[in-house]
Amino acid sequence: MPTQPHHQTDPSAEVPDLDAFIGYNLKRAYILVETDFRAAMGDEGLSPRVFSALSFIVQFPNITQSELARQLGVERSGLVAIVDELEMRGFLTRALVPGDRRVQALIPTAAGRAAHGRALDKVRAHEERFFAGFTEEERQTLLALLLKTRAIAEDTGGGTE
Repeated sequence: MPTQPHHQTDPSAEVPDLDAFIGYNLKRAYILVETDFRAAMGDEGLSPRVFSALSFIVQFPNITQSELARQLGVERSGLVAIVDELEMRGFLTRALVPGDRRVQALIPTAAGRAAHGRALDKVRAHEERFFAGFTEEERQTLLALLLKTRAIAEDTGGGTE
């Protein structure tokens, strides 16, 4: 008697084991959010990393590159390309820090502040549209949980690239 072929299950009919992992779901959600973010910003818009860097530079003029890298949770060496892009676009200038000529402060230009304002409007619209299925309470809960996750990871030395 011939053996029966192994029955293939439909992966979309079952819940994958991965769905039980928070990290997996965070990554999948991030991919969706980032894709929509990039679409909202347009072809000439800022990437999420560049937008984040510009936001810190506008909010904290004279922030050093080392401090910006720390705030963004990226390696200092990885920040160089981001800062170079912002400088090339005319969104910031670099200035020497008195007392330590090896350290540069990042200063937003008027064009940088204006670009940041336009980008903020796009990001707010993106988040409003993307998270429209959430109640305000759900949005606040999600944000609080994400902030708590970051705080715990940073306190334990995790969360750096």
